[in-house]
Amino acid sequence: MDKNFFMNSIGMKLVLVESGDFVVGQEQDGDFDEKPAHRVQITRPFWMSAAVVTNEQYEKFDRTHSKFRGCKGFSRNDSEAVVFVSWYDAMNFCKWLSAKEGKTYRLPTEAEWEYACRAGTSTAYNTGKTLPDEYHRNQKFSWKLRRASLATGKTTPNDWGLYDMHGLVEEWCYDWYGPYEKGIRKDPVGRVAGSFKVTRGGSHSTDVSFLRSANRLGTIPQDKHWLIGFRVVQGEMPKTKPLPAPPPQLCVSGVSQKKYRWSTDKKTSTPLFAPPICYIKGPAKGFGRPFYKYQHCPAITWCPNGDLLAAWFNTNSEIGREMTIVASRLHAGCKEWEPASEFFKAPDRNMTGTSLFHDGRGTLYHTNGLSEGDGWANVVWVLQKSTDNGSIWSKPIFGNSEHQLHNQIIAGMFMTREGYLVQPCDATWGEGGGSVIHISRDEGKIWTNPGAGCDKPKFRDKSSGKIIAGIHAGVVQLTDGRLMAIGRSNNIDQKMAMSISRNMGRTWTYSASEFPPVGSCQRISLMRLMEGPLLLVSFTDLLDSKNPHGITFTNDAGEPQKGFGLFAALSMDDGKTWPVKRLLTDGKRARKMKTLDGKTFVMSPTTAEQAGYLAAAQTPDGVIHLLSSYWHYRFNLAWLRANEK
Repeated sequence: MDKNFFMNSIGMKLVLVESGDFVVGQEQDGDFDEKPAHRVQITRPFWMSAAVVTNEQYEKFDRTHSKFRGCKGFSRNDSEAVVFVSWYDAMNFCKWLSAKEGKTYRLPTEAEWEYACRAGTSTAYNTGKTLPDEYHRNQKFSWKLRRASLATGKTTPNDWGLYDMHGLVEEWCYDWYGPYEKGIRKDPVGRVAGSFKVTRGGSHSTDVSFLRSANRLGTIPQDKHWLIGFRVVQGEMPKTKPLPAPPPQLCVSGVSQKKYRWSTDKKTSTPLFAPPICYIKGPAKGFGRPFYKYQHCPAITWCPNGDLLAAWFNTNSEIGREMTIVASRLHAGCKEWEPASEFFKAPDRNMTGTSLFHDGRGTLYHTNGLSEGDGWANVVWVLQKSTDNGSIWSKPIFGNSEHQLHNQIIAGMFMTREGYLVQPCDATWGEGGGSVIHISRDEGKIWTNPGAGCDKPKFRDKSSGKIIAGIHAGVVQLTDGRLMAIGRSNNIDQKMAMSISRNMGRTWTYSASEFPPVGSCQRISLMRLMEGPLLLVSFTDLLDSKNPHGITFTNDAGEPQKGFGLFAALSMDDGKTWPVKRLLTDGKRARKMKTLDGKTFVMSPTTAEQAGYLAAAQTPDGVIHLLSSYWHYRFNLAWLRANEK
């Protein structure tokens, strides 16, 4: 009998991994979170399953899991890797197997996993500098899922007899994700706490660079999809104490808990338009990762302590796994935003879509998209809360747990008069798509999607449908309880479509608004002001377009003036008419100003910013705070109506 492996009671082969030491991470050409590379000592041998857990093995524990066989086109057969298992599912499997055999089964620590994967090597892969083709299973991103066999043990094992350590499926590890620290470590077990559990090994349908021995991935422990499975270790858990939680980022540090006294109502009657200030500054000291070139898709809310909190994505590519959500504060009484710091990031997952909302009663809500990998076509969305001005946030929970369309978060959460939370999301992506809403009647514990099941809207019937016409929609509640939405694309009569729902989002009727369509790199903002009117902020057609129309507004001299770019419109009759329009400009001499992606625009009495994703919040003093993809605008209702006849 070979002393280096054994077969357990469910037909799982386990291989002996001897103790030893190695260098964790990849200093040269590695990702930022693989550094500093440091020496780790594995002081005790352990047994590791030669292959990832299969459907047949897992379903001896949970027969109901068979419903996931073949889901999304993956893992149909007995011998294929089990997928659609959460970290908690994997832990429960280990508990079951431990009780069944009277031995301790568990997930590997992150260090144990990398040690076993490397099998004595120090190169990018245990096969050398490159990964041979036999290990490749659709190793590139594709918007459309492509089937791949997840049969285990079909490729050459590493030198220690372990199969599929590169690719096939990601594998859950025991550890909470956190940054590495310098120095020699003995039997490390990760951080004491966190939001994300580590996965390792990469998977099918993923760029091959994510399959390197040192590469670190992760997601919330409740997550389950077609890229993640697990393998087990038989052996006692190391007794090592975990590292403490990493120091907090700037955006959640030193947050005042003193309640702010907002200015009196008298000040709201004085017109205000403050010169726009840039809210994107970064990175803060201790940011801990690259600060990427692309800043986009903002959200904003106010805090009871008088701070403004903004969040947006920072990335090199909108579909990239490097995308992170960063945040900044404008502290009460300060004139400049603090430098950007990381706010919410699952390692090597695309994070498209962010929303922030204060319910006016002391609770802040943050919602965010979380992809299975690249892109935003298959995302879940998660929610976390704070009751201390955004200093400490709850563990993320699902708003919707299925990786699918309908889950790309749009900034603009609001509360209905019934006390329901409403979170708009894109239902599809690309021009011609639509939006949906998710509703919670219990302060964010349970969410429903009235538009569920309508995944491929074609809007053949322009009069009615199951989802909102247009992507990136702004949504408000009208005084009679109906919902109104305006979005990008699916225009009617060359105007942005307006969608109305009488049944809290189950069905919608469509008509043309009076506003010109918006396009690429543009997103509207729609909200009800505390004083009562509806506020829409959007863009005219471009000044350099063919036959530009712009908007007509009343200038400071009381004369009609045509303008182009960013404008605000008011409705006092629930969207039937919008008699007040103002160009969002300070009216001073023409000058160039920066905007999205390093481009420029001319701000003048008749021209304003021409592109950007918009998000807005109104503070209790009546000031409207509007973010574009670069600027923070501040104005009030009195200024919007100052030139009204």
